Amino acid sequence: MSDDPSDADDDPFAASDSVVVAADPETVFAFLDDPANHAAITPGLTDVRVVEPLANGGKRLSYTYRMAGIGIDGEIVQTVHEPPERHVFELRGRLTGTIDLRLAPVDGGTELTYAATYDLPENALTRVGAPAIRRFNERQLRAALENVAAEFDADG
Repeated sequence: MSDDPSDADDDPFAASDSVVVAADPETVFAFLDDPANHAAITPGLTDVRVVEPLANGGKRLSYTYRMAGIGIDGEIVQTVHEPPERHVFELRGRLTGTIDLRLAPVDGGTELTYAATYDLPENALTRVGAPAIRRFNERQLRAALENVAAEFDADG
């Protein structure tokens, strides 16, 4: 995968979007650095367990993700941990891919960009097809971004 989140436009199993979060990058980074918060903000992520610290400052954890009514277990390894600018996660197991979270200071807080590329289990692909999977990925990603922003919403 390229370092350019715009490459997601060419891949039906990739999505990228951003949101402005009403907090500084250090605060948003720390929130995203807690694996329990990923279960709270990511639709379909139902369980995060067995957190192990890594030498790069990141973490290795196991998860359960529900897609189309099926629980998919896997592992996430944080390959990049660069406070307060970037988290990159590698998904391993039946669902593979990468998640790249980039944070940049902007007026009003932090611009959080979420770029993801997934390789899905063959049965999911043949059952629903690439266009449906792309829409699903885009909705899930957007919901996760909105959930992060809601965590820091002054009105919330």
